[in-house]
Amino acid sequence: MGRKGTILVIDDEEVMRDVLESLLTAEGYRVDTARTGEEGLEKFRERPYDLILLDVSMPGMGGIATLQELLRIDPEAVVVVITAYATFETAMAAWQLGAFNCIRKPFQNDQIVQIVEAGIRRRRKDEERRILSQTLRQGSALRQIIARSPKMRKVLDLVAQVAPTRSTVLIQGESGTGKELIARAIHFLSPRAETGQFVAVNCSNVSPELLESDLFGHVKGAFTGAIAAKKGRFEIADGGSIFLDEIGNISLDIQAKLLRVIQEREFTPVGDTTTRRVDVRIIAATNIDLKKAVSEGRFREDLFYRLNVITIHVPPLRERKEDILPLVQHFIRKFNAENNRNISTELDPEVLRALEEYPWPGNVRELENVIERAVIIARGDRLTLECLPDEILDPRAAADFLHRVKTEDLTRDIPIAQGISFYEEVAKFEISLIRRALEITGGNQSRAARLLGMNTTTLNSKIKAYNITVK
Repeated sequence: MGRKGTILVIDDEEVMRDVLESLLTAEGYRVDTARTGEEGLEKFRERPYDLILLDVSMPGMGGIATLQELLRIDPEAVVVVITAYATFETAMAAWQLGAFNCIRKPFQNDQIVQIVEAGIRRRRKDEERRILSQTLRQGSALRQIIARSPKMRKVLDLVAQVAPTRSTVLIQGESGTGKELIARAIHFLSPRAETGQFVAVNCSNVSPELLESDLFGHVKGAFTGAIAAKKGRFEIADGGSIFLDEIGNISLDIQAKLLRVIQEREFTPVGDTTTRRVDVRIIAATNIDLKKAVSEGRFREDLFYRLNVITIHVPPLRERKEDILPLVQHFIRKFNAENNRNISTELDPEVLRALEEYPWPGNVRELENVIERAVIIARGDRLTLECLPDEILDPRAAADFLHRVKTEDLTRDIPIAQGISFYEEVAKFEISLIRRALEITGGNQSRAARLLGMNTTTLNSKIKAYNITVK
């Protein structure tokens, strides 16, 4: 690389190429040359250049078309257009397309040197701004993840290792462990943060009928209610990353379409006959055992192996108790700001002990809810035991419930009748689980919701939907 930068000269005249190469090499630049627009683009794709000197009038691919393609490849490319036929219209056309400057032949050597120096300075400032933006963005992505424990430090080390790659990532972990934060960190630590968006989709929150449209879009009239065409999440995420949370809940039909996107990088919107191509990195997450789902025929084996290129396991909060104190302090600061409180981030030993002894079935999400409540109801400027829910003060009931959830066959009293669908069996399982949580908590829905790792509104809606009697 030249001491001062690298320059690509694209000009069909050999004499002009030699003059510019000699002049700029003497100034300390490294100079490459190309005779046509096509050759110049080929070299530009192979390596980055700090500045391009581009002739407008060339055989084959003209200068304006070459300029457009250069800027498509690198929107921040610094291109100086040179022409013997410079008119106001030519200069304006080049400038409006994004050229840095336009010079007319014949030119003075010092004029070229001055413009090149100015262009290189612009390029350096753009790079510094991009690096600073990337550094701030990466720092922000990592600061959101509290990782004092060895297990979480290993997770972040793996995130930093896989983020720059193109590989598909599967994030596994219980509900509430922060899988979306890990997915966001992977995106914002990758080059894709510069070229596209991070788009998150919770596959369990969208009905199977609407999920295909949500992911791949639809054309006008594709189905009842499709009064206008709609872009799908994959098209919105083009150039970036898409996070498919709870991917184990998608239907086999959608799984087949998703496999095609991974393999062919293309999809067809609902109701359309033409395919769309996208460049999207897929980050998936699940809290179920996908291998078991494959063996039971609920998840495609070929899709599983496509997703399972790199696996990141996010440990539950009960296995990373070193993170509880910094997480609590983080949430205290957050809810102090939101509620105009001034609660101290210093915890009394008995409060910290209660928080560390609780098994946290709802993981970090449950901890956040508990601290929000505590900050709001605290009478003084410190959190006390009185600020904590009953199940945290007596964690044995919660621990017993968690143990039963993990070890018992909760469907042992649910006979599977012939002809009943999978979804009916899932509903029966949910009813059994909710009833047991309500039994343990004496019918207290708020406490039952915490045990189940869901919010009270969701639990209440399920109680109503299943017509469960609360004693």
